[in-house]
This record gives sequence, structure tokens and C-alpha cells, in this order.
Amino acid sequence: MSEHRATITWTMGQGEFLKGRYSREHTWTFDGGVTVPASPAPTSVKAPYSNAANVDPEEAYVAAISSCHMLTFLWVASQQGLDVTSYVDEAVGVMTKNERGTPWVSSVVLHPRVTYASTHPNQEVEEELHHKAHEACYIANSVKTTITVDRQFR
Repeated sequence: MSEHRATITWTMGQGEFLKGRYSREHTWTFDGGVTVPASPAPTSVKAPYSNAANVDPEEAYVAAISSCHMLTFLWVASQQGLDVTSYVDEAVGVMTKNERGTPWVSSVVLHPRVTYASTHPNQEVEEELHHKAHEACYIANSVKTTITVDRQFR
């Protein structure tokens, strides 16, 4: 169907690699040309070997799930004739340990707030839109993380 590419680049700077004292900061470059500064989460690797200002893989994972759901929701809403003017999601991913004791992002909760231009669907219709979006989302169909939509109906 299609390929999606990212180039991840890390270079040893100052420090002592074999003793684990080196920066884990790196970059993600995407096929469209955008480069994003990345780093492990400071909860995983303490400063100065990480940079909290950079995007970490766990944040990116949560953002990818949220973004995919939003894009699919917008498409589903447009097909239903609903004129969406804004969509804001403050998504939260939770890390736990699996049965082997390995940390993983076990759940992501989406908190979408959708604004419509004129026709506002009722709660049942909006829930169905989110359900259809979840069922069709490429990322949601690719992961074992539990994804739920917890929204305040407006």
C-alpha cells in the first residue's frame, strides 16, 4: 500500500559511552523534510543525559494515536455532513509494567473537544462518530495499547 519513513540520527558527543555517561539526544527526520529534536523521557533517563524539552518516544506514540483518531474523526464527520471548526485533544498515555516486568504504554485516553459550525450532533451521534473513527484509525489498528475516548459532551 504505502511506506512511511523516518531517519533517526544520534552522534556521540562528550561523555563516556561505555560507562553510560553520554547524551541520548537525537533527531527524527521525516520524509517531508521536518526534523524534530528527540530524547528519552526524563523519567527513563535522567538529565543531563536526556532533554525534557525534546519529544520523547512515548509522547510521540501518544501523539500519533491522537492524531490518527482526529484525522479519521474529521473524515467521518465530513462524510456525515457535520461542519467541524475545531478539534482539541489532551491525550494521556499511561506506562505500566507487563507480565515480564517490562514497561510499556498500556493505555491511552483521548479527551477530544470538538466544535461544530452550526449543526451540533447529539451525544449518541458524536459517540458513534468517535467509534467509527477508532475502528478505522490506522494506528489504533496497529497497536495492542488500550485506547479509550473520554470526552465531555458539549
